[in-house]
Amino acid sequence: MRISYEQITQNPVVDTYIRKADESLIALGYTEHSFTHVTRVAGVASDILLKLGADPYDAELARIAGYLHDIGNVVNRIDHAQSGAIMAFRILDKMGADAEDIATIITAIGNHDESTAFPVNAVAAALILADKTDVRYTRVRNNDIASFDIHDRVNYSVKKSTVKIDAEKKEIELRLKVDTTICSVSDYFEIFLNRMLLCKKAAEKLGLRFVLRINGQKLM
Repeated sequence: MRISYEQITQNPVVDTYIRKADESLIALGYTEHSFTHVTRVAGVASDILLKLGADPYDAELARIAGYLHDIGNVVNRIDHAQSGAIMAFRILDKMGADAEDIATIITAIGNHDESTAFPVNAVAAALILADKTDVRYTRVRNNDIASFDIHDRVNYSVKKSTVKIDAEKKEIELRLKVDTTICSVSDYFEIFLNRMLLCKKAAEKLGLRFVLRINGQKLM
């Protein structure tokens, strides 16, 4: 059976895992990984493939993978991509999804975390790009600016974040408006260099160039 994004978002088990996973990350002091994050990742992953002319159902699988990609945090932050893939397998299998579709989704989820990630297929590449480009001040949950660590500062400094796909130019661009009174551009790279290099690999898998532009200046 072909599974739909709507079925996933209406599944109470999925809802519980996303909510409880984010509660664990709140306790650990991480930035927002709740429904806002996963919905945004799902939408961007799908949009990337659609704008590149991919099969609409492949874009739907990317959307599903994006929505489910962080459920493994309910187990532990460490190796959450792998545990999340196993959890997603059980959920999708129980829902009667086709094995081929399950394999595509769990492969993408299992390959999204930068410590072990690799864009093994188009869906995985789209998920990596969507996840690693979600940097914005609204993800910071610490209300005490004086106690910000570098991760808080970097995210809080990003006042606007936009992902643009230009199929004709074969480019995907992350445009950031950064308040440099909060965080320097060098601080951004200190924290996110590995993520940006991973985005470059993921873009190449899709036949694209990855471009990073901060405050109008092209840096990658």
